Amino acid sequence: LFFCVLISFPLLFSSVFFFFLMLRRPPRSPLSSSSAASDVYKRQGVGRREGSRESRMPSKELWMRRLRVLRRLLRKYRAEKKIDRHLYRALYQKAKGNVFRNKHNLMEHIHKMKNEKRREKQLAEQLNAKKTKEEACRNKARKQELKRRRKEAAEAQTAAVAAKKAQVAAKKAPA
Repeated sequence: LFFCVLISFPLLFSSVFFFFLMLRRPPRSPLSSSSAASDVYKRQGVGRREGSRESRMPSKELWMRRLRVLRRLLRKYRAEKKIDRHLYRALYQKAKGNVFRNKHNLMEHIHKMKNEKRREKQLAEQLNAKKTKEEACRNKARKQELKRRRKEAAEAQTAAVAAKKAQVAAKKAPA
């Protein structure tokens, strides 16, 4: 009898243990298939939802996520010297003011502003070159005008001297 109890006790224990285990919790296989379906965005329709849209995914949490992403990108660009501190500050304030919808939108804006800045710099350089060229032309024209006036003045002076000599000679000469 004792031997019989010893043999059947492990069997008894295992069957009782699994019986209580089965009573304690429901099977996981339907839940795992349901979670697998929810992983591919199935079974999330209106009838399956419990709780408002705000309670399921708070708009504040979405805002915080988006703002953190934008600020992280700005910090990265500033560290990599892609933007200077002035542009960083301006874009930081714009991000806070809900100007950018997402990271891609912010990146486009940064590229646009950098291209605009580069274009302004290029135009300023072109304008400066044009000014220096025009100034050189004006200086050259002034020098030529000055040279012409001096030449005319010298000719007028020689003509006046020649006229004076002729007048003096006419006075001295007997008539």
